Amino acid sequence: MARFLDPQSDGSPVGSGSPTGVGRSGEGAHPGARFGLPASGAGSAAGFGRRLGGVAIDWVLGYVLTLAVLGVDALGSTTIGWWVWVAWFALTVVPTALFGMTTGMVVVGIRVARVDMAAAVGFRAVLRTILLGLVIPPVIRDQDGRGWHDRASQTIVVRSRA
Repeated sequence: MARFLDPQSDGSPVGSGSPTGVGRSGEGAHPGARFGLPASGAGSAAGFGRRLGGVAIDWVLGYVLTLAVLGVDALGSTTIGWWVWVAWFALTVVPTALFGMTTGMVVVGIRVARVDMAAAVGFRAVLRTILLGLVIPPVIRDQDGRGWHDRASQTIVVRSRA
């Protein structure tokens, strides 16, 4: 498993076993290069399509859970959106904090990783999910495909399979 580089440093690897010779993001560099991620395959930075697919699946699951609890009659309620958001939040923050992935992420083959390569995302998942739920932060992305929600929580979404 590759170690990430500290993007704020001079490019030196963080932790032992880090890849060497990984250039900083620039001309010709692939997304995630400054973190020591491969250009493609498992462990590479996930593309926007996979990320969007994963969150869409989780959002649908939030609707299904809400309707299972409140009943189909809740569809006409003015508060249905808030209940769906709460269900989606719970379905996202808990598995992301513990396992680094949600059900939707498993389906599309991605996961959330901390840039410092710690084993679990932990409480960073709360801030990440709140910002993700605001919609705008994930749309504004940097050269590595990280939205404001990933930057604020010091995470990056990577492919879990090729």
